Amino acid sequence: MIKILFVCHGNICRSPMAEFVLKDMVKKKGLADNFYIASAATSTEEIGNPVHYGTRNKLASYGISTAGKTAIRMKKQDYGLYDYLIGMDDWNIRNMRKITGGDPENKIFKLLFFAGSTRDIADPWYTGNFDITYNDIVEGCEAFLNMLIKNI
Repeated sequence: MIKILFVCHGNICRSPMAEFVLKDMVKKKGLADNFYIASAATSTEEIGNPVHYGTRNKLASYGISTAGKTAIRMKKQDYGLYDYLIGMDDWNIRNMRKITGGDPENKIFKLLFFAGSTRDIADPWYTGNFDITYNDIVEGCEAFLNMLIKNI
């Protein structure tokens, strides 16, 4: 089983969007049993809060539910539990490495890396544009999943 943790600042916009987009993708391909997919925050600001309404609404428009998801914080121990820890921007990556104490096994990536890009995924908390964030997350998740499927 491949274990994936998506990470952003608060775990209410981007990382849960990526979590549920990838869960939907693997389910539609009949591969859900091969994956454990979750998300977390680098900060404590939103812990316990539900997914942001902008993310919920965007995903709902594609028939994807985020029901029951509340923000949690990434822990140092997550490094040993997951095969991939995927951040949304450079700031997340720096904070993830601080939390884990480094990345000796090269498990930490920025999502759009898998799509051949160094771009950050914009935080819709600040931009208000959940469409752009969704499109970038889909691009990253499709490329990531294609890479994983080649190795299953």
